[in-house]
Order: sequence, then structure tokens, then C-alpha cells
Amino acid sequence: MAGSGGKVQRYRLERHLNNVYDKGDIRARDLVIFRSGKLRSTGILVDIYRDRKRPLSFAIWLPALRKIRRHAEPDPADIWGGSIFTYGDIYLRRPEDENHTLLGKIRFPGCLGMLDPAPDGLEPSCEATGKEVYHLRSVNRSANWWYDYRDQYIDTTTFADYRAEYYRDGKLIKVIDKDWRSMELADPRAQYWRYWYGRDLRSGGEGLAWVKEGQVSWNDRVNRNLWSLATLRKLSR
Repeated sequence: MAGSGGKVQRYRLERHLNNVYDKGDIRARDLVIFRSGKLRSTGILVDIYRDRKRPLSFAIWLPALRKIRRHAEPDPADIWGGSIFTYGDIYLRRPEDENHTLLGKIRFPGCLGMLDPAPDGLEPSCEATGKEVYHLRSVNRSANWWYDYRDQYIDTTTFADYRAEYYRDGKLIKVIDKDWRSMELADPRAQYWRYWYGRDLRSGGEGLAWVKEGQVSWNDRVNRNLWSLATLRKLSR
């Protein structure tokens, strides 16, 4: 994450998502392990339940204490892992949290955002430039929320969301861009992201989450014990 006039913080992490965990009332589990920076060896295990209205459950391994702390679903407005992205951006925003209006179709206007200078030789993605996209406006149902509405630009075939623009009191306050890649499966909706870029116009802060080529794989055979508290307890500084 880079802030205007502030210092850059950089974290390396790995994520393991099991969408077919299917044990008891748990439908899926998501494991994140920080491998560098101030959060190194911190682990987060998220339980996603069959009942989609049930709040997610979080177990966090704190290496300095060598203990697991459990907590209920956080506020969707809270920042995730010291980044510019919120829990709502990543996990917790549900379709029913907003009222949605399709404003029509447009051509996506240009390239996606990117840090300057960009890390690891990355360049802004222009894959979406000129593509026909849905222009969707989503108005938050909560009173006095951090944004009033957001405009999204969504691919008409893959439904990949390329950009979300957040507004408060009629002013643009935040932008999140996502660069998507096909998983080359039969369903064109099967996509994975190469990077997320975020910019907060209020603070001047910027953030980037990215993966290198070849680092993303799917449908792997993995011991499901990976998604367990035992895995968290094995983490160390």
C-alpha cells in the first residue's frame, strides 16, 4: 500500500480457498497466511456457512502471543490487513446490502489504474478498454454509511467487475479497479484476478494487491486438513 507523502508498506501473503469444504454447517473455508512484513506468520481462517444469511466466523493466529483469537464478523467498513481495501470489498458485502439499478450499457473508457512506479514490472491493464460493460448503480441501504452509492462497470459476458467508483455527498471518494484473467474453463464466468488497484481520493492513499504469472492454480488436490486451526498453530515467526 502506498500513501500520498507517506511510506510504502509491502506484504507477501498466500491464500487457499476451499469452495467445497462441505463439513457440517460450513460450506467453504478460506485460509490466508502472511509471509512478510509486520504481519508475517499471522494466519486468518474464515468459515463460510451454508446459511448465506449467517455471519462469517474468523479465527486469527497471532504469532507474538502464540494464540488463536476468534472474533465475529467484523464491520464491513473495517480495513483488511492494513490495506486500502475493506472487509466489505473482499468478503462481506452482500447483494442484499444495496439497492441495484441497471443504468444501461457503455464502452469501458480506458486502462485500469496502477501504482506509479509499479512493482515487479507490472503495467496498467488495458484488456477491458472498449469492451461493452453494464453500468450498475448500487445504493447502500445503511444510513450514514461511508459511501452513498457506487457505480460498477461489469463485463456483459463474464460478469467480471472491472471498476467500482464510490460516491459520498455527490463526490467521488474511492475507486477500485480489478484486472481479470480467464481460467480457460467451459464457463466464461470462471475468472481469477491478476491485480486489484485502489485509490482513496480523500486521503490520497493507494493500494495494490497482485499475483505473479503462474502463482494461481485451481482444482488442485489438497489435504483438507490444510483448512484447520492446526495449520494456524504451526505458523511461527
